[in-house]
Amino acid sequence: MVEEKKRILILGGGFAGVGCMRTLESYFMHDNDIEIVLVSEDNFLLFTPMLPQVASGMIETRHIVIPIRTLCKKTKFYEAQIKNIDPYGKVVTLTGTNERRGISIHYDFLVLALGSQTNFFGIEKMEERAYSMKTLNDAVVLRNRVIDMLEQAENENNPILKKSLLTFVIVGAGFAGIETAGELNDFVRDAKKYYPHIKKEDIRVIVLEAVSFILPGFNEKLASFTLEKLMQHGIEVKLNKKLSSFSGSEVIIEDVSELNKNSTNQPVIGSILTRTLIWTAGVTPVDIIKKSVFKTNRGGIVVNEFLETPDFPEVFALGDCCYLVNPQTSKPYPPTAQSAEAGAKTVAYNLQAVIKNKQKKKFEFSSRGQMAIIGKRSAIATIFGLHLHGYIAWWIWRTVYLSKIPKLDKRVRIFLDWTIDLFFDRDISRLKIFTREVPMEFKELDEVDDVW
Repeated sequence: MVEEKKRILILGGGFAGVGCMRTLESYFMHDNDIEIVLVSEDNFLLFTPMLPQVASGMIETRHIVIPIRTLCKKTKFYEAQIKNIDPYGKVVTLTGTNERRGISIHYDFLVLALGSQTNFFGIEKMEERAYSMKTLNDAVVLRNRVIDMLEQAENENNPILKKSLLTFVIVGAGFAGIETAGELNDFVRDAKKYYPHIKKEDIRVIVLEAVSFILPGFNEKLASFTLEKLMQHGIEVKLNKKLSSFSGSEVIIEDVSELNKNSTNQPVIGSILTRTLIWTAGVTPVDIIKKSVFKTNRGGIVVNEFLETPDFPEVFALGDCCYLVNPQTSKPYPPTAQSAEAGAKTVAYNLQAVIKNKQKKKFEFSSRGQMAIIGKRSAIATIFGLHLHGYIAWWIWRTVYLSKIPKLDKRVRIFLDWTIDLFFDRDISRLKIFTREVPMEFKELDEVDDVW
């Protein structure tokens, strides 16, 4: 009797989805009874740790994206948006356009690795007015915005308006916020020499953080070193300051220090005049996960220790879109690339175990270290218990992340970008890029052969 082929469908083209795909390919490369399908909205894997360097013009945009098709050896790839996930019928429906009709893909096993989106915590109109640092488009748009502000400020005679144009506020002092602040500050101050009417004191880069420390989860001494270095570089870090609202020209902040928390008085309210607010204060699972039939907690799909969904054992979830508590810390696993990569290996192994009737293994993750760039040739790093800062940490950061780029040609291009930056100024050209909206039509294929 001939066994039917089993189809593994992976949704998501980030670290988790692509990592799971590549591990599964290593298991089933020569197994013709197993089909692997990957669906992603983009046809590339984005190396997100280097997004701030794209925003500052240090790295060319194309160099931190790796086409997914160049990584596929056995996998069939679809670039498409997901319309619906039906775990009861084991079907995922993809949307269509005027040029491509949508299809329904049936699966035997489903891997949900859809990542996360920026969390604006319900602040009114924040999504419309703020800039974020989550996608490649975010980095390009932010870079254009910063250059636009320099151009406008150069010829502005009103001193108050000029200062507001040159004030950049970053909300959130986690890794993304600190690295974005450092890169943006270096870029603006380096570019200043081409704008003779802009003075050093006109430029302000401000980081707002609602708690009393920066870089949560990092070593306290390294966090203190980072804070000191940021201030030396001219970056203002305002701790215990919560953003209340942003009108597009003014940020309203509240003081949330312990003194105010314990008093009956209203929080001290202040304001900052700025035209550019960059939001890096948190992420949340994507909407299609929140609206799905899967059991969720804090927006993420609840999974067991094998990363399976309890109600649908053939469905696995990993990365930013799943919810699993670390038994050692009693806290959810962090939404980091390291955690996603570890989850990808566990899910791939457990899928192989289920298909071949082997014993599954539990998901275990312990961070191998943390690193962050904090400015020109300066970084902080915690690796295997060692706490490093300064030039050595900067060199390690570059070496480690360069080694994680999966394609040699991209590694070479990034290395050349870094080398050029040592000797030449960064480009201050503002690229006007406009895209046409593609109308979506949710029509499915009628032909049975084209429906997976």
